Amino acid sequence: MADTYKYSYKVGEDLLNSLSVYNVGHQKCEPEYQWGPGVRDHYCIHHILSGKGYYTAGSHTFRLEEGDTFIIFPGEEVKYFADKDEPWEYAWAGFMGTDAASIIHSTEFTKETPYIRKGRIPGDRIRDGLEHIYEVKGNTFEATVSMAGALYSFLAVFIHYSEREVQEKDVQMTYVEKAETYIGTNYSYPITVEDVAAYVGISRSHLFRSFQTYLRKSPKEYLSEYRIKQACHLLKETNLSVSAIAYSVGFENNLYFSKAFKKQKQISPSEYRKRKRSQTT
Repeated sequence: MADTYKYSYKVGEDLLNSLSVYNVGHQKCEPEYQWGPGVRDHYCIHHILSGKGYYTAGSHTFRLEEGDTFIIFPGEEVKYFADKDEPWEYAWAGFMGTDAASIIHSTEFTKETPYIRKGRIPGDRIRDGLEHIYEVKGNTFEATVSMAGALYSFLAVFIHYSEREVQEKDVQMTYVEKAETYIGTNYSYPITVEDVAAYVGISRSHLFRSFQTYLRKSPKEYLSEYRIKQACHLLKETNLSVSAIAYSVGFENNLYFSKAFKKQKQISPSEYRKRKRSQTT
């Protein structure tokens, strides 16, 4: 369509550890334009400027329209697509960093309800915040800091209008989300549960209790499952050898990788690849 457009800017490697803009932009979509199903490795907030669309996270699909705002959580499989009659136009900002999980946890965004409806927050404050991030974009360190400052101010708007009270259990959940972010960024390295706990800033036993409470599994189980999930993607989408895939997802021992894979999937990596590829032919 002639009136569709996309303006976006992706930041390079010069990121701040605490909070950094990963990408920012705005887009007028074609009817039924779709992203996903896929997984982001960062948070991403979209604000709908006009039109309608649909956002699927997990097993739930949400119908969203002008004035609504939705968030993508890192590591969550999602897809979103424009309405066929009134395709949406939206602006977005993707971001990451050690402060991200705790900031988002202080807003009304949750994985169960990853959107905020029109009217809860003045739309002009959301739009202005996203525009300011885009305006100060650039590839210098100064621009990186300016974008981070604009991002902090933008996210503060969501905290200001939040009616949630941060309870102790929310703090515990922040530990889990911070650990998930670290694992999502570093799973390809031979990290251990001790490394994850050190990054979060709590003891291994405290991290274990938090994971058991919120995910009903241990950090070790989560890390292994995450690596196997990434391995499944590589087995389906690439021609890398099983050994190369093992190293790519953080297993230094190919035999241990095959054993862990079979424990979760009940078949070997090679058999998994063969079965998935036969399903697409």
